[in-house]
Amino acid sequence: MHKDEIEGAGKQAKGAVKDAVGGLTGNEKLQAEGKLDKAAGKVQQKVGEAKDATRDALKK
Repeated sequence: MHKDEIEGAGKQAKGAVKDAVGGLTGNEKLQAEGKLDKAAGKVQQKVGEAKDATRDALKK
């Protein structure tokens, strides 16, 4: 597992919390930040997966 995968999952979790809290409190700005954090986390996680796949392919 690549560090980008772990950091991406963390960003997604942080974003989910922000999104939920923003939704519950009616804070649209916080909710939007949460959605952006979740999206950024997904991208970072996919980058980590691609790096892992590339590294594995080069080992073979």
